[in-house]
Amino acid sequence: MFKAIRIDKDEAGYRAVLTELDEGALPEGDVTVDVAYSTLNYKDGLAITGTNPVVRRFPMVPGIDLAGTVTHSGHPEYKPGDQVVLNGWGVGEVHWGGLAQKARLKGDWLVPLPAAFSPRQAMAIGTAGYTAMLCVLALERHGVTPGWGEVLVTGAAGGVGSVAVAVLARLGYTVVASTGRPAEADYLKKLGASYIIDRAELSAPGKPLGKERWAAAVDTVGSHTLANVCASLRYRGVVAACGLAQGMDLPASVAPFILRGVTLAGVDSVMCPRPDRLQAWERLARDLDPALLEVMTQEVGLSEAIPLAGELLAGRVRGRVVVDVNR
Repeated sequence: MFKAIRIDKDEAGYRAVLTELDEGALPEGDVTVDVAYSTLNYKDGLAITGTNPVVRRFPMVPGIDLAGTVTHSGHPEYKPGDQVVLNGWGVGEVHWGGLAQKARLKGDWLVPLPAAFSPRQAMAIGTAGYTAMLCVLALERHGVTPGWGEVLVTGAAGGVGSVAVAVLARLGYTVVASTGRPAEADYLKKLGASYIIDRAELSAPGKPLGKERWAAAVDTVGSHTLANVCASLRYRGVVAACGLAQGMDLPASVAPFILRGVTLAGVDSVMCPRPDRLQAWERLARDLDPALLEVMTQEVGLSEAIPLAGELLAGRVRGRVVVDVNR
C-alpha cells in the first residue's frame, strides 16, 4: 500500500482525498518509480479543486511532476536505482501522476535526473521551471539577446514567472516583472528583476497597437494581458506564450504582427519532444542559480497539497510548491 491523493467523480460529486492505494492498482507502464517529491502546479490546482475539467479519467491521482528512483523497469534506458524526473505527458490528467508515493509510467516519458540537482531541487524547478526555460529557448531561437532591450515577464511571482525572471536575469537580460502582488516586489528583485510593474497596466482591454516598450516577453497569463503585450512590443519583438491564468481568449488584432513584425511563439510543455526536454534541463543546470530555488520554494507534505490548491488558483501562492510525498 502507498499514500496518494485520489480524485473521484461520481453521484456523490467531485472530491480529492488523501488515501492509501494498493500497488496492484497502478496503471500500465514499463517503469515503476518510488516517488520522492512532487509539486503543486496551476494545473494540479485545477485538477484537485475541479475548477476546470483537466482530469479526464476517474479515479485519478493528480500531479504533473515527479522525481524519484526506479524500482522496476522493462525499458532499455532505465534500471532499478536510476533517478528520474517526469514532467507532463498527460500524467495527472489521463494517467496517474506524482502526488503519490509510487507511480508506474512509460519510460519514454522520463528523463534522467540531472547531476546538478537533487530530487527536491528538480521539483523546485518542476514543470513550471522547465516551461520557463522552454520560453527562454524560444526567445533565443528567434534571435533575442540581452542587447535587444527590456524583457517583460507576466505573472512574475508565480512558478513559471519566478524561474523565468531568475534565468533571464542571470543571462544578462534587463527584466521587467509584472505582478498583481506589489508586496512581492522585494522577492522579484532578489530573483533579478530590474523593474516591477502592476499587472493592471496590462490586464484591461487595450488598443490594437500601443507604444513600443519591450523587446521581448514571457507571458503566463493570456487574454487581455497577452493582447496588450503583443501591442506593446518593439519592432520585431517576440513573446513566448505558455499560460492562461487570465483566460484562454486572445482579444487582439493583427496590427502588431503586420505593422511591427511581432512574433507570437507558443510554448507547450506537456507533449514537448524528448530532445527539447533534455536541452531545457541541461540549460537549467547551467543557467539557474540553485541558491535562488530556496528563495522561491516552499515545501509541504502530501496532506497539505489539497487545501493549498485553492490558494494557488487564487494567486496567493508565491513561486514554487514542492510536495514531500513521504510526509
